[in-house]
Amino acid sequence: MTIADTKKVGLSRRNLLRGGLASGILVAFHLPLRKADAVTQPIAAARFAPNAFIRIGGDGITTLVMPQVEMGQGIYTSIAMILAEELDADFSRLTLEHAPPDDKLYGNPMFGLQSTGNSNSIRAFWKPMRAAGANARAMLIQAAAARWQVDPATCTAANSEVIHALSGRSFAYGDLVEAASALPIPKDTPFKNPDEFKLIGKPLKRLDTPDKVNGKAKYGIDAMMPGLSFATLAQCPVFGGKVAKIDDTAAKKVPGVRKIVVLEDLVAVVGDNMWAAKCGLEALNIIWDEGPNANLDSEEIWKQLRVASAKGGAVAKTNGDVTKGLAVGEKYEASFELPFLAHATMEPLNCTVHVKKEACEVWVGTQIMTRVQSEAAKAAGVPVDKVIVNQHLLGGGFGRRLEPDMVIAAVRIGRHVDGPVKVVWTREEDIQHDIYRPIYRDDVAATLEDGKIVAFKYRVAGSAIVARWLPPGFRNGIDGDAVDSATDAPYEIPNFQVEYVRAEPPAIPTGFFRGVGPNNNVFAIESFMDELARKAGKDPIAFRRAMLGKAPRVQNVLDLVAQKSGWGKLLPRRFGRGVSLQPTFDTAIATVVEAEVDDLGEVRLHRVTLAVDTGIAVNPDTIAAQLEGGIVFGLTAALYGEITIDKGRVQQSNFHDYRMLRIDQMPKIEIHIVKSGEAPGGIGEAGVIGSAPALRNAIYAATGVALRKLPIDRSLIAAGKKS
Repeated sequence: MTIADTKKVGLSRRNLLRGGLASGILVAFHLPLRKADAVTQPIAAARFAPNAFIRIGGDGITTLVMPQVEMGQGIYTSIAMILAEELDADFSRLTLEHAPPDDKLYGNPMFGLQSTGNSNSIRAFWKPMRAAGANARAMLIQAAAARWQVDPATCTAANSEVIHALSGRSFAYGDLVEAASALPIPKDTPFKNPDEFKLIGKPLKRLDTPDKVNGKAKYGIDAMMPGLSFATLAQCPVFGGKVAKIDDTAAKKVPGVRKIVVLEDLVAVVGDNMWAAKCGLEALNIIWDEGPNANLDSEEIWKQLRVASAKGGAVAKTNGDVTKGLAVGEKYEASFELPFLAHATMEPLNCTVHVKKEACEVWVGTQIMTRVQSEAAKAAGVPVDKVIVNQHLLGGGFGRRLEPDMVIAAVRIGRHVDGPVKVVWTREEDIQHDIYRPIYRDDVAATLEDGKIVAFKYRVAGSAIVARWLPPGFRNGIDGDAVDSATDAPYEIPNFQVEYVRAEPPAIPTGFFRGVGPNNNVFAIESFMDELARKAGKDPIAFRRAMLGKAPRVQNVLDLVAQKSGWGKLLPRRFGRGVSLQPTFDTAIATVVEAEVDDLGEVRLHRVTLAVDTGIAVNPDTIAAQLEGGIVFGLTAALYGEITIDKGRVQQSNFHDYRMLRIDQMPKIEIHIVKSGEAPGGIGEAGVIGSAPALRNAIYAATGVALRKLPIDRSLIAAGKKS
């Protein structure tokens, strides 16, 4: 049954949910992964489906219909823990199926879209999942109490059973599904108190790990079906270029090549397997019309951004009188610059499609299902309800899979192919046709008096990603992401102003990157804080703490990281410790990096200490793992990350020239989680943000060189100069 079929037979949304979404529109992806294939298949009707997220069958198995996607952040396990906690479900008998594309049922409450990003899965679904579980538990208890003819208040629930302790009787949830289904859905059922939690707060092992280890887990790139062909593509190496002409004589002779698809802006080779498609593509002689951007280079892009940054911006926040404040005491100024970055996910971009005359089916790992569905419909020329999207595990997202371009390209190619076709981007195509983290320039000015900041003016210039990706979020010339963690910096400064200048780089597509806007703003602000601390003759941590005011969570993590990192203890020559402080994604983090810098400017990472208050820690094990991964991600970008442009082309192409940290370069990492009763904050991106400024400040402490650009410039360090 398709979505359209439900309309024909007159199923309402409520009846559809009551019937357990018993149709082929729901993509089955099960955890524990007893069935690892994320393919569309009929799902047995559930007998108790009180809301969009829960189904309980007569066999007692609880199914979570998961609105968020798993891309390594452990969200499938953590959200399952939240639901099972309030439902009092047997966690060992819980399975998971990914939700179909539906913004109304499964849209992220923070954005209204069915999207996974901005570290908001736990933040957004903390209350909805608890409410779903608590209301369902209340209905099951009421059903059992009615059969026993007792007061529901005398009944409890645990491990998928309702228990009447006074009589020693119990009912399994599976025995109550029919009776519970007939009951009205309650509202505002009280949640458990944290001291009643049995699952939340425990370091449970992730449900998806076993099948990732044994190879059964299916990512988008693993999608297989009968009659599948394979394709890979080439787009013009110059942004905005088109296909002029091709010579496909040699390509057609490559064994296994089935077809060559030539579109206005790309060429794809379809083959029996990926190797045949790749070899066929390499054999093509493509002549490109490079268009107007063939002379574009990084120098020109930076020149334009610097000119834009010199102009006044839209005021995002202001306190006091910055103009008067900057006339008091000694004034200091600095500018910071961050480069384009590619996402370089371990799983390169891919999408499998089967485009028919009146329908389209998509197999992909995406962070934004409904947008994929609508964009696939446009590309295929079919109604949205004729597009089925099959969600898979993502082999890394980092914001890259918040874009549907790989799906659009696959559908456009698939329209020229009989049967299903899997389109896989090579690593080179992936890196050279990314939607890049924007370049940013930050101009900062501050005055000091009596060892404290009197005035602080901060101007950020860069792309307005939100204006493109979610236009309602761009208001009064302000991109909320671009000024995130600048407008809400933790310091109490009497005269404070943040400005934003929208400056789009010519031709280069820009999008969200792990850590989003705070990556840039925390780097610039925390780097400048260290410079101001030195000007004031203060210890960097003491300087910060004196300006925190009423921010106990931030104060606590700063004090804790100082204690745990050995802050203040003597270090050998050319060693340094650097600190960074951030209240991002409703999470307070303080990071200390300890590094050594040799006389040639090479940096050796020795130790990273991080203290975090992320509110209630749903799964401490996952929190630590995410922070560790984020630290490595951020340090990699700080040490090596840079995309450069020459003659309209991205110069980097693979991991040999777009480097990652190697295993022998890894520092010791210590994570210290503060016990907290606050609502959970975001964690997947938070670890990335503080590592770069903390490293920069460690280099500053070790050498006195105040770097103001990333990636770090070893020649400047060796020469003892600031960038």
